[in-house]
Amino acid sequence: MTLSQHNVTRRRLIKAAGGLAALASTGMLPPKALAQGAQTTKPDRLRAGATVGLVTPASNVPENEDLLAAMDLVRSLGFQAKAAPNLRRRKQYLAGSDQQRADDLNGMFADDEVDAIFCVRGGYGSGRLLRDLDYQTIASHPKILMGYSDITAILNAINVKTGMVTYHGPIAGDNFSSYTYEQFQRILMEPRQVTRIAEPPAFEQQPGVVERENRLTPIVPGRAEGKLIGGNLSLLVTLLGTPFEPDFDGAILFMEDVSEPPYSVDRMLTHLWLTGHLERTAGIVFGKFTDDGYDSNTLSMEQVLRERFEPLGIPTLRGAMIGHIEDQTVVPIGVRARLDVADGTLTLLEPAVR
Repeated sequence: MTLSQHNVTRRRLIKAAGGLAALASTGMLPPKALAQGAQTTKPDRLRAGATVGLVTPASNVPENEDLLAAMDLVRSLGFQAKAAPNLRRRKQYLAGSDQQRADDLNGMFADDEVDAIFCVRGGYGSGRLLRDLDYQTIASHPKILMGYSDITAILNAINVKTGMVTYHGPIAGDNFSSYTYEQFQRILMEPRQVTRIAEPPAFEQQPGVVERENRLTPIVPGRAEGKLIGGNLSLLVTLLGTPFEPDFDGAILFMEDVSEPPYSVDRMLTHLWLTGHLERTAGIVFGKFTDDGYDSNTLSMEQVLRERFEPLGIPTLRGAMIGHIEDQTVVPIGVRARLDVADGTLTLLEPAVR
């Protein structure tokens, strides 16, 4: 490179850096740049009387009465409910336009009256919002954001871009079981320094009756520690290769899905494996793969998991109470945890909220 070429390149770099600085000052910085050096931040814990904002960032529930029921559920938990301006919008399989849904989520973070944000439903559409979210406002107003399924895209994107802990947990569109409420309280309202999560609920064994629904299956033995990332497998795969892809290095990766047969789960896990991300994780936790559509010509789900993960030698446990199930835990994305396959435990090593 000649001196002249060097100077031109240097000027271009300086100009590019100045452009990024200008974009940052206007809040238009590309989302990837916001992730650089992001520190982990935790929202405040939920307290009685807190105001919870309700949003539908993906699909909507069928009827407005279902939205009223979601607000009643929030009140039944001891909180005030505040509906997003576009909460009743519907556009075929979306809960309004992308801009309306993004405006609602951005607005709830900016609203000082709102202490936490619950999603009413998953469905489809969260990924369409990721470029329209105001990550700078979100970072400066940390609040509990909770949902699961399609909401996985938003939960991981916000954690990647801002460092804020987000929460893979129940939606306001469903009732909380006693197990779910206990986990919700323990993680978001009365946090402890060390907390076990996602263990199967107590089962009363009787002669001739054993636990069949909520069994833990060791896939690869061992213990591991790392930050929690993950959620719905289908949504995690859609984030690969984007600026919103979570950091797999040394992480405890948790996954669940619904209505995906073994071959489909195999395809998605193979995709993850081909990226090289799986071997970079410290540990793997599988929740539930429900309504998985077995037929006569298939590997079992256990075979799929063993074939993919046994060769990796990474501690892997199947059967945690995570997913499209009545009894589900709250998993804080971005919090350090320990997986012990032999004990069948997933333990938070720090409080999930402040």
